[in-house]
Amino acid sequence: MKSILPALLVPLLFASCNALSPVEDTSVHHLLDPVIPDRPVTGASPAVAISSPALPSYLDRQQLVSRTTTGELQMHSYHIWGESLDAGIARVTAVNLSRLTNSLNIQPAKNFVTLDYQWLLEIRVARFEPDAAGNLVFDCTWKVQPVEGSLANIRSFSTTVPLGEPLDATGPQTHRIRAMNEALAQLARQIARSL
Repeated sequence: MKSILPALLVPLLFASCNALSPVEDTSVHHLLDPVIPDRPVTGASPAVAISSPALPSYLDRQQLVSRTTTGELQMHSYHIWGESLDAGIARVTAVNLSRLTNSLNIQPAKNFVTLDYQWLLEIRVARFEPDAAGNLVFDCTWKVQPVEGSLANIRSFSTTVPLGEPLDATGPQTHRIRAMNEALAQLARQIARSL
């Protein structure tokens, strides 16, 4: 019995070593970046807090999402966000607006310790993904609500940015991220004109 036991345990030991070996993480993490040219920002006004943008549920996920011609959604399992998409949109919009208006007081709302802002920027995203024609489509509404005062009007924004190359479900998403950054810069320019 003692000689049979080691003979049975050796294959089990080899199998457990293979099952417990580390698996390489092949996922690619993406971040949005501001594309408005960097410059020294020194002003204190306007003071704008950017609330967490509202996203449709299909975009509120870790994976990058694309849409096919038939309306099917493709989840890119190995291309994921390094931060939540709503946090990335708020962060990049804050930096873009700060550079456009020369104000150090434009930040995501959660970065303000007290209510030291004059306006609250609200963004509601309807669509922010590539279409089957090779374009990034960005549709949203936004408003700059004064902290004190009457209710602000809601404004719409829509843009289509060419990707430059067709998306491959397994390939790099650099063209997509670049187009998303450009779309956010266009939105920031529109918002800056209203401040």
